Formats: sequence, C-alpha cells, structure tokens
Amino acid sequence: MTRPVQTAAGPVSSAPMVLVDIRTEEGVTGSAYVFTYNLIALGPTARLIANLEPLLKGHPLAPVALGQMLAARFRLLGPQGLVGIALAAVDMALWDAHARVLGTSLARLLGAFGDERLPAYASLRGWTADELAEEAGLAVADGFAAVKLKIGHPRLEDEVSVIRAVRDAAGDTTRIMVDYNQALSVPEAVRRAAVLDELGLDWIEEPVRADDYVGHAEVARASRTPIQVGENYWGPHEMARSLQAGASDLVMPEAMKIGGVTGWMQAASLAAAAGRPISSHIFVEFSSQLLAATPGRDRIEWLDLAAPILAAGTPKLDHGFVTPDPGPGAGLVWDETAVTRFALT
Repeated sequence: MTRPVQTAAGPVSSAPMVLVDIRTEEGVTGSAYVFTYNLIALGPTARLIANLEPLLKGHPLAPVALGQMLAARFRLLGPQGLVGIALAAVDMALWDAHARVLGTSLARLLGAFGDERLPAYASLRGWTADELAEEAGLAVADGFAAVKLKIGHPRLEDEVSVIRAVRDAAGDTTRIMVDYNQALSVPEAVRRAAVLDELGLDWIEEPVRADDYVGHAEVARASRTPIQVGENYWGPHEMARSLQAGASDLVMPEAMKIGGVTGWMQAASLAAAAGRPISSHIFVEFSSQLLAATPGRDRIEWLDLAAPILAAGTPKLDHGFVTPDPGPGAGLVWDETAVTRFALT
C-alpha cells in the first residue's frame, strides 16, 4: 500500500493477498486473488487453497457444481473464515476460467452488456479532518460525485468536525457516506445517528458489530439516514438473516466473503427480492464484473488494492464511473515482476 487505510479498528497498512491460478487441460488459466486483511492469515490461507488442488483435478470446468462439492467437504467445519476465503478464491478463479474458455468477459457471461458505466465512490484513507478534506478535494477534482470516510472517533463532536471538513472540501453536491467499522454499542450508535441525521449523509455503515442484526435493526429504525451493512456477510445465508431482521436499508456484500461469483449472484437475487440497493466492497476487478450483471446495483467502492501487481485487468475509471475490463474473464493478468518483488517466502 502506498499509504495506510485508517479505521476505527486501527490502520490497515498492508494488503496481504493470495494469488490463485487454476489451469485447465486445454491450457486456459483462470485467475483470482483474495485479501487476508493481516499477514498472520496469509500463509495458512495459501496452504489451504493449495490443498484443494487434488479435489479439483480431473473434474469438468463447472464452477457451481465444483463449489458444491468443495462446500460439502467443509460442512461440519463451516463456511466462515479461512475456509470461506479459500472456497471463494477457487470459485472466482473457476468462473474466470469459464469466461476465458468462452472468449467473453465475466460480466457478459453473467448476462450484462459488459460496458456498463458504474457509479463509483472514492474510499478515503485518512483519519484527521485535514487529511480527509485534502483527499476529498482531490477525489472531486478527479470526477467522483461521492466519497466515503472512516469514522469512530472517541468523541462525537470530532466526527462531526471531520464530516463538516469533508463537506467543505467536497462541496454541497458531493454525496458523503461514513463507515464506523463496527465501533459502537447499539445505544451509542442510536445516539450518534440522531446527530449525524442532520448532516445530509447518504449512509451510515456498520455502526455496530457486523453480525448483530438485531442491533443494526434497532439503529436502522431510529435513524433517518440509511444504514449500510454487508461486507462481513459470510455467505448468502447470512445476508438472508440480515434482511429478515431488517438490519439495514442498503446492502454491500464483498465478492470474497459472500462466496465468490456464485455467492454474489445468489446475494444479488436476495437483494433484488427485498428491494435493497446493492453496492460492492473492494475487489474492484471482480466487483465491476459482478455489479454490471446485478439488478438494483447502487455504487462500486473505488479502493484499488491489487493495481500494483496487475499488468492488466484494472477496470477503467473515468470521471467517477467504472467500466468493467472487457476480458476475457475478469481480465486479470499478473505483473510477474511486481509479483516477484512483493512475494513473501
């Protein structure tokens, strides 16, 4: 990372990733990557993914069927955590290979035109008012019509000052969202939401513990500002529970944690049925392909973590809109020199 992402849970100063290639007998390679959030999980995740190879070898290229087969192997352990990350990595690489075999982009394979312009928001990295105001001004100058900042300061008045600084820098027409990264108790979230309601925000994201759907529902009922959750859904079944509880007005599944391409498409159907606008969380390469094929899509998060290791595949960003890579597949091509440079042995 060129600069850390500051959050209420502490700074994220590196982007540990496992790169996955799955090669077919015909010589077509499907590629994907997963993000382990911290270096401690990197090695175990890579080894778990590598250990799945014998289970896949010799089978037809069928992402959904292979995913069901692998999930059955881990039913007693459960689909969360490193298991979920590993299965999602395989799912994304299989879908990428499937689209490459057919000579088309993943978005087109899933039913999109493939050249959709997706409204994006700039995910800001700073923490202080000065840092965030500078970033917001640069984002607006680059054409973004929306920005998101991390909050969760010890004092509510500091949050208000930061948001107002971003508003002053970004202008009255820029949409602003805030992300607590699960920093608050339910009563404190209700208290702060009442104040933030006066600031014209587009959403308040994950104010309380991610899996506290009842608590989020309480905050959502009390808040006039829409509540956003979803980046920590471990699979579509978690999203279904959240929707049933009325935990949020908006949803934001992550391509990795939701279960890869297969999990995303199931989650997209749930969101459409519930009438919830759906946005994405990181993974801009796959997220752009998936959102293009998603009814009721809202916004794509622009926080491009993998760009330093890609020779191709980064979606096109133009005046605040993202267009998926034309492929084939998700379009990922590793920059082998950069991969060697950043590799951990």
